[in-house]
Amino acid sequence: MNQGDKLKLGINIDHVATLRQQRRGKEPDPVLAALLAETAGADSIVCHLREDRRHIQEQDLSNLRRNIKTKLNLEMAASPRIIKIACQEKPDWVTLVPEKRSELTTEGGLAVKEQVNRLKDVVSEFKKFKIPVSLFIDADTSQIKAAVKTGAEIVELHTGRYADAVTEKEKSFELKKIIAGSRIAKNLGLKVAAGHGLDYRNVLPITRIPEIEELNIGYSIIGRALFVGLEEAVREMIRLIR
Repeated sequence: MNQGDKLKLGINIDHVATLRQQRRGKEPDPVLAALLAETAGADSIVCHLREDRRHIQEQDLSNLRRNIKTKLNLEMAASPRIIKIACQEKPDWVTLVPEKRSELTTEGGLAVKEQVNRLKDVVSEFKKFKIPVSLFIDADTSQIKAAVKTGAEIVELHTGRYADAVTEKEKSFELKKIIAGSRIAKNLGLKVAAGHGLDYRNVLPITRIPEIEELNIGYSIIGRALFVGLEEAVREMIRLIR
C-alpha cells in the first residue's frame, strides 16, 4: 500500500445465514448483519452464493445489493448458473473460488493454471457487465502468473495454511510464501487481497505485508460477535489491522 493508505476490511456474513438455515427461518438476517458491520466501519461485505445454497440464498444476494452502502464482494464458483445470477445482480466485484459439495469451507486456492482458457472466458463475460474479477488462489508463483493470463484484476491469497499452522516454523514458512506471493502479484500489476482462517490472534503478521490492500474475514468475527456484539467485534478487528 502507499503510505497513508488504510488496510481495508471485508466482512463475510455467510455464517449468519448458516445459523438461520439451521431452522430455515428468517433470523438471524445476514442483511442486518451486513448493515451493522458497515456501521462499525467495514469497507465491504462478502458473501458466497454456493451451488448447494447451504447459507446465502439468492434473495439474500438481492437484498444485499439493494441495501448495503459500501461494496459487495460475491464469492462464487465459475459455474454457468451462478455466473448468470452474478451478472444480473452486478456486485462490485466477484471472487472466483473452488467449490466442493463435501467441504465444510473452502479448502484451498483455485487451480488457475490448469484452466486458464476457461477462466479467461469467464472473466471476459464479467467484463461485459463491468464487473471486476478476483481469483482466490494459493500464494504460488505459477498460479499468480496464470491469474494474469485470465485478465483478472485482483487476486485474493489463501491464508488458510498459515492460519492452520501448528508450529512457529510452519507458520513462518507459510507467511514467507504469502509475502513473496504478494510481491509477485503486485509487480505483475494485480491488486492483492488476502483471507481465510484469519482471526484476532494471527492477523497481525499479515497486516504488515505492504502489498495487501484488503483482508476478508468472517468466521472469527461472527464467532466473537456472540460475546461482544457484531459492531464491537468488527471494531476490534479494525483496531487490530490498522
